[in-house]
This record gives sequence, structure tokens and C-alpha cells, in this order.
Amino acid sequence: MMTATSTSLIQRVCSVPLARAVRTRAMAVVSMNLSTTPARSQALRADSRVLLGLSEPELQQLALDLKQQSYRGKQLHHLIYKRKIKDIQDFSQVPLAFRNELEEAGWKVGRSPIYQSVTAADGTVKLLIKLEDNRLIETVGIPVKDEKGVMRLTACVSSQVGCPLRCSFCATGKGGFSRNLKMHEIVEQVLAVEEIFNHRVTNVVFMGMGEPMMNLKSVLAAHQCLNKDVQIGQRMITISTVGVPNTIKKLASHKLQSTLAVSLHAPNQKLRETIVPSAKAYPLSALMKDCRDYFVETSRRVSFEYALLAGVNDAVEHAVELAELLHEWGRGYHVNLIPFNPIEGSEYQRPSKKAVQAFAAALESNRVTVSTRQTRGLDADAACGQLRNKFQKSPLPTDSDNLQPEEDVAVAC
Repeated sequence: MMTATSTSLIQRVCSVPLARAVRTRAMAVVSMNLSTTPARSQALRADSRVLLGLSEPELQQLALDLKQQSYRGKQLHHLIYKRKIKDIQDFSQVPLAFRNELEEAGWKVGRSPIYQSVTAADGTVKLLIKLEDNRLIETVGIPVKDEKGVMRLTACVSSQVGCPLRCSFCATGKGGFSRNLKMHEIVEQVLAVEEIFNHRVTNVVFMGMGEPMMNLKSVLAAHQCLNKDVQIGQRMITISTVGVPNTIKKLASHKLQSTLAVSLHAPNQKLRETIVPSAKAYPLSALMKDCRDYFVETSRRVSFEYALLAGVNDAVEHAVELAELLHEWGRGYHVNLIPFNPIEGSEYQRPSKKAVQAFAAALESNRVTVSTRQTRGLDADAACGQLRNKFQKSPLPTDSDNLQPEEDVAVAC
């Protein structure tokens, strides 16, 4: 979901058990004295021998393990995160013997090629990244200049290949679901955006393909890497969710300074179930209680995303009901309105500008702060999942870039 580049991006979602992703990376870091969180350690072990995602101390230890001086690890860190070099043999600042030894030990940088890119008239860029297993994921770069000409560059990143939650208005869900993303596959999206724009990313939103809470270990590990290694402030990172039972409490325990954005899309349980099928297993009352508890635990108020669908959930009466719901469960909540970004084959329509303004006014008159997300990238298939669905609905043919129409991936939810 992404506001029209980003609009649909709220449709997040989905994942597979992490168990099968667990492989042996223990060999890679077994002797390291890792200064990292348990979530990051687990994600690293699952990612094989991938350099992207390792911290500077970990890279220093790797250098020592390969009989190099520790400062070589600092050089690797600079080459990976600042220079954004994608191939070990291009690490010209380190000795050829060290490069060869890294490759012989099975190490790789962990960067994937950009398969397709589309640039909108407003400067928004949507990228399709081709992963090692030939699956495609989307990420979006959204540049915005302030009145002083300073650019804020937001990377909207995916957390899964596709999505199993199948929100009714989301293109990603229509394209099927394959698997969770590994930690480095999340981080590399931000580096790809920085390369395309030749500008550092200032903000990251987990609002691309997939449900971040269903891949929480990798998301938390990527969050730490983006904060510590890519050097993006925690307050500049937003983790979005449509709501997955028992996960908001887990996130709260980490006491991040980042923003939690919850996609409501409806002010009552009955209507929400028609828009978000997973709401049947996670009643609105339980979700709101978890949001209230999250604030108590973290002192960070939750932001609520609300996709406006013409004639479905965009009436003034819905706004008043939404305000009552928020006041019942807390104070000072913020609502981010997202006019629907039309997608091919959807029964939903974009609301009129007048309807959006009336909805926002009704919230404000009921003491709820509200903002309306600017529509971006309408001419770049920017809604989450749109561009990917043009190219891939199941894994790409191995060793072939000639894509043929294929049937949807079967997904067991």
C-alpha cells in the first residue's frame, strides 16, 4: 500500500513459518562475540553467509577469523553500507587474497539486481527487485522537498514476497504469497533506493508487500541494521500492521522509538471483516486493547491508517463512529487517511475529494487529529503489488528473464 505510490501500501501482510527459513549460518558467526540482539542473531543465522546485515564488530570478528587485522572489518562495513558495493571482488580496498578467501568460504554481499523500475511524473520510483530464488518484490522511493528545498526520501519496503492476508482492496494479496523475506532482503531495499536517487534515505516505512508482524524476527533484525549500520533514526522508521494476534505485545517489549501504524479501515467489527478478512480472528476490541497496552508499555501512541473506499467506509457517519471508537480506547490518537489507489480488477473506487475533506473535517470536529496522505505515483503502478503482478504471480523461470503468464500462486492462509 502506499499513497498512490504509497496508497495501497497499507495492505500489508503475510508470512510463512520461520522454521523452514532457518539454515546454518552458525558456521559464519559461531566464533563471533556478537554485539547484537537475539532477533538479529537468529535472522543472521537464517541468512546463510551474507555480509549485508552484519554489524561493524561482527565484520571485524570475521576478519580476525580469516587471519586478517580487525580494521579490515571496518573497511568491509564501509564498502557495504556507504559505498554500497555488491560484489566481493569489487572490494578493491581490501587485499585480493582476503577477497578470495571470503568467496572460498562461501560469503557473498547479499545484494540483488533491480529487475524493473518505473518513475512517476512526481518523481516517485517503484522498483522490482529480483531475489536469489527468482521471486520479485517491490520497494518504492518517495522524494519530497520542503519549502527550503531540502529533500526527504522515504523508502517503503516489503517484508514478505506477496501476502497471505488478502485484504480485499490490496493488489498484493491478489498476487499470492510465497515466503518471508530474510533480514538482508529487507535492508537491501533501502540501499537500492539510495542508489537510484543518489541520496540517503531519511525515512523507512514497512508498508510494502507483506505483513511485517508475520515476519517479526526479520523485521526487528532489519530495523536494528537500518538504525545502527545504515544510520536511520528509530523515530524515522514506521512499522505498519493490519493486526496479527499477540504480535503488538511482542513489539512493545522491544520498546522501540519507532512509530507503530495500525491499519483499521473501518470503525466497527462488521464492516472491518468485509474489508480485512483476518479481522475475524482478531476482533476490533482485542486490537484496540493491544494498542492501548502498547502505549502504556512504550509511551508511544499508535497511528491509525484508514483507506477511504468510495461508498464503503467514507461517510461522515463512519468518521463520527471512528472518533467514538478512538476516544473509547485512549486519547490523542492520530488518523492518517489514505484515499484508495485504484487497482485493476478491484470493485472499489477512489472517493471524491469532497468526501475525503468531509471525513477529515468530521474527525477534527470530534477532537481527533487527522492528516490526508498525498497521492503519489499514480502513473507508476505505485499501489502495493500492482507492478509485481504485471510481471510475476509465481516464481520466475530459473535462468530465464523471459517471463510468461503464469497461474496465481496457491496460498494456504
